[in-house]
Amino acid sequence: MLHALTQYLLEQFRDTEFGEWISGLRVFRYITFRSAGAAMTGLLLSLWLGRPIIGWLRRMNFGEHYASKAEQHGVNRAGNFDKRGTPTMGGVLIVLVIEVTVLLWTQVNHLVALALLPLFGLALLGFFDDYTKVTHQTSDGVRAKLKLGCQAALGLFIALYLWSLPATRALITEIRIPFIKHPILTGATLLGVLITVLTIMGSSNAVNLTDGLDGLAVGCTLIVSAVFIILTYVAGHVKFADYLQVPYIVGAGELTVVCAAIFGACLGFLWFNCYPAEVFMGDTGSLALGGVLGIIAVLIHQPFVLFIAGGVFVAEAVSVLLQVGGFKLTRRLYGEGRRVFRMAPLHHHFQKLGWPESKVTTRFYILGILCGVAALATLKLR
Repeated sequence: MLHALTQYLLEQFRDTEFGEWISGLRVFRYITFRSAGAAMTGLLLSLWLGRPIIGWLRRMNFGEHYASKAEQHGVNRAGNFDKRGTPTMGGVLIVLVIEVTVLLWTQVNHLVALALLPLFGLALLGFFDDYTKVTHQTSDGVRAKLKLGCQAALGLFIALYLWSLPATRALITEIRIPFIKHPILTGATLLGVLITVLTIMGSSNAVNLTDGLDGLAVGCTLIVSAVFIILTYVAGHVKFADYLQVPYIVGAGELTVVCAAIFGACLGFLWFNCYPAEVFMGDTGSLALGGVLGIIAVLIHQPFVLFIAGGVFVAEAVSVLLQVGGFKLTRRLYGEGRRVFRMAPLHHHFQKLGWPESKVTTRFYILGILCGVAALATLKLR
């Protein structure tokens, strides 16, 4: 919106005295400037709207008055601080801020639309899940099969849409992995569709599983979005993409603005979500944030780099798979299920070991930063 408005003014008053006065509006043509503006706008909007939205959630009684699954298994989610009644569905704030910020600062194209629309759709799915929990006051929300089915349908739609366009077909038919310059497979449509669907589903659910401690999921999302600010900018810049030998994607530069908006919105939300949290993002935020990161990774042809950058999310998801799979396998083999971890997801395992919540969160941040650096290293190690 701001880009279109400023360029309209520059065109209308070109070669006039007033045109000279407003010539500084040319900065809106630069993705770097608009990305910085989006990050700042996302931060300020989150801080400005945070209190009113938290107050609204309290008035609507959208709080967790029930024992979480972690508490049911002997883990006090918040140490000595009672979190029951803390508003959930704070993802409404994050998604609202991202959507408004992106519309303000981007030059909307089909890639931006492919990020914004699913963000809203996954937020609705998460909101429905959160609403089910708070109205029934139970940790069991929407059936897992329904959530997975919706995510799979979304991933399939995006994959088929990208495949249907000649300009983006290679995002599906060519398989690329980090550290290798050229595609390892071409014409692999079915495999590409499968990778796309699994990337979006996996990312959405991994962030959702990570959302178990104050500030953990949003802080790690903030780190990954910072990494993708760089990756999307490179993918959308023909000279940088050629120099670093990564796929050049026409229009991907605008995704840099989207990632900057996510960064700013998450940073502002962290102000309210850090320990002791005043609001939880809930599935409304975690499903949407994870999904949009997966979509952006697909749109710049870097789904496996997301696997590296989001190493904390991957570890959380894998810990659940190992815990469930290991328990079922040992029960079949020995008649009694055995646990791989003291509790899954992984952050609860460390709580069971006696680590305070703040220590677990901080150390996971450190690991997240290391994973982000490793992901950026893939740009040069080819």
